[in-house]
Amino acid sequence: MRAAGQLVGRVLLELRAMVEPGVTTMEVNNAAERMIRDAGAYPTFKGYNGFPYSICASVNEQVVHGFPSSYELKEGDIFSIDVGATLEGFVGDTATTVAVGKISDDCLKLVRVTEECLNLAIEQCYPGNHLGDIGFAVQSHAEAEGYSVVRDYVGHGIGRRMHEDPQIPNYGKPGKGPKIKKGYVFALEPMINLGSLHTKTLKDGWTVVTVDGQPSAHSPVREKLVSAA
Repeated sequence: MRAAGQLVGRVLLELRAMVEPGVTTMEVNNAAERMIRDAGAYPTFKGYNGFPYSICASVNEQVVHGFPSSYELKEGDIFSIDVGATLEGFVGDTATTVAVGKISDDCLKLVRVTEECLNLAIEQCYPGNHLGDIGFAVQSHAEAEGYSVVRDYVGHGIGRRMHEDPQIPNYGKPGKGPKIKKGYVFALEPMINLGSLHTKTLKDGWTVVTVDGQPSAHSPVREKLVSAA
């Protein structure tokens, strides 16, 4: 798990460095697939439940599962990159939202608060705590800053498969939900919207967008191994 996580972490750093106005989201996708295969792994997302690409490429109001395309990134966009790799039977999954050039103050704060939500979630990952503690940490911080938390998509356990139990909502109540046990590995995925929490899926059957067209940020997904407190 550590090796798979380190691989996707390295790939994501390279992809972040590519992001600038004029770069297409398909170019980012192709670079990700090349790096993953060169490392002796394969892109987990490609073919997963029929998903046709190696990354999810979500721009502005796209929350998750966006299709890479010929779209050229523009100054002021925010670009969420989600990438997975399977290495020697174990899955790494990571994501981040990247500013394209200079972005608005509203988007800058949204991205910052989303990352803060992730850090607060990680602090709750220790044995004896509850999944509700993770969700509450994300929800309470995001809502205190005036943002909404996506309910339709959540974090998850991860290991030999990309999506394993338990599901990890980004909302909840302290002390509620299943207890966290030593040895779990979580993919924590705060998804925070500038406007409404509600989403819809486009006709491609995959791309999820905010219903009000307001931007959404997807925090840097981190795989957290639960060890002793």
